[in-house]
Amino acid sequence: MRVRVATTALGITAALLAVPACSTDTTGAKHQPSSSLTGKPTDAVQELAALSSAALESRLLDPRDLGSGYLTKPERPAQHDDVTVIGCPALSELGGDAATSGTLAFPHKAKVDFAYGGSSSEISEELYSDSAQKLSEGIGRIFDAMTGCPTYQVVAGGTPVDVTSQKLPAPHGLGDEQWSQLLTFSTGGRSTVVKQTAIRDDSLLLIVSGSLALVDRHLGKALTKATAAG
Repeated sequence: MRVRVATTALGITAALLAVPACSTDTTGAKHQPSSSLTGKPTDAVQELAALSSAALESRLLDPRDLGSGYLTKPERPAQHDDVTVIGCPALSELGGDAATSGTLAFPHKAKVDFAYGGSSSEISEELYSDSAQKLSEGIGRIFDAMTGCPTYQVVAGGTPVDVTSQKLPAPHGLGDEQWSQLLTFSTGGRSTVVKQTAIRDDSLLLIVSGSLALVDRHLGKALTKATAAG
């Protein structure tokens, strides 16, 4: 079985991030009215203010935003390989059976993948919207679990992938919360290094993954477009 390490890696990360969510797909403004008692938006109000998947789709980067040399990759068909996590109990507890699904289980979501310059360099952007609390708890759990295990193995469809993880300094001054990590995936004598950075801004979650240089180059641009009003 031929395994594309970078693609599999991003799918594994995304599926393990899956958390239950039950809010309806309702489009609303990004900034919500505050509770008269606490001065902070209530969870119910935040859920009603979540952006719809269609609204998130319009806020994704496109090749014009990135510059010359970028091509949008076609959406990959869903994979259903059995996935087992070995050597990282925290990740095993979160569950990995659907780890190649490629998206998180929040109800409002959009995703795009790009290839750069005909090379193996890739970048992926994912947007999710839900209550701030659900986004924070969901993304926090997976980053804590993954960076808490310096080395582990993922077996996807019978193919073992060795993984090493390293927590990176989060980009300060962007959004309300930030997470970042460096992942190395090795299989069949080949290795792929993936940087993954997540930023929560109110009820919107941005995840940018891919080669180090491309993530650093386009993260701020992605956040600016994703959080733009309108």
